[in-house]
Amino acid sequence: MKGSLLNDAFFSRLETMSLNLKSSLAGYFGGKHLVRTYGQTVEFADFREYQLGDDIRRIDWNMFSRFEKYFLRLYTDERQMQIQIFLDCSASMGADDPKKAAYAVAATAAFGFLAVQNMDKLSINFLIGDRADNPFGTIVGKNSFFRAMGELEEPKFDGEADLEKGIKSCRDTGENNGLSVIISDFFTDSHWKNAVDYLLYKKRQVLLVQLITPEEQDPSYEGRVHLVDAEAPDISDGRNMKLRITRSMQTAYDEALRDFKADIASFCKRRGVGYLCVNTGEPIERVLFGELLKVGVIS
Repeated sequence: MKGSLLNDAFFSRLETMSLNLKSSLAGYFGGKHLVRTYGQTVEFADFREYQLGDDIRRIDWNMFSRFEKYFLRLYTDERQMQIQIFLDCSASMGADDPKKAAYAVAATAAFGFLAVQNMDKLSINFLIGDRADNPFGTIVGKNSFFRAMGELEEPKFDGEADLEKGIKSCRDTGENNGLSVIISDFFTDSHWKNAVDYLLYKKRQVLLVQLITPEEQDPSYEGRVHLVDAEAPDISDGRNMKLRITRSMQTAYDEALRDFKADIASFCKRRGVGYLCVNTGEPIERVLFGELLKVGVIS
């Protein structure tokens, strides 16, 4: 695997963390996430008065001897969730910046590892053009995960990605059964907000991870430059331009970027969606073990 950010020490630290998912999600039987419904684990949760049709084997006879009423012992329920990762593979995510590409792959691998160590089902989807490409199928267990990571090379970051069409084309989007993580810089003309609303319609928990490089955060351009859009189909595209960078233009860029991130944050807050803006100049360990704790995605 080309992403130099990944090593044994990195995954060893992840073993101390776990995904913190909503307890209202349904999921599948046999996982490690506690949910609000009662199930068949060995951890006691509560008592409930017996009702006609209940399993008499669950009656607590000590309670009957004290109150002369029948009560059932209730136990916590643990479920397996489905974790989906959608990685934006458009050109702006790493065609001309290997460090950004490696960061994106490392973030994908980190969320994937957190999923499989919690015994969750995992799917990794590369958003390419207007489709979601899943080369590994459903991954369950660490052996399958590391086998997939061993086959993974950095995805080809090229062209444009339609986040809405790509996510909606995904065939294994379940309902009310887990977390969907979208990793992107969101520098796109596609209606990605519609994709988020689609996932929420499916009653999934959603997290947006926005990757921005130090150069995108604070460009060092000055004087006359030729700006080329990484996702433009050819050099004559109207998005490519020659201009002279002035202080007022730099100020306008800073304000536009601030408004851009504020709009994403506001949208996510209204929808109850997790949002994390990551500067790829920061060590990825600091992001995973610090920022994700703050937003409550991991514990």
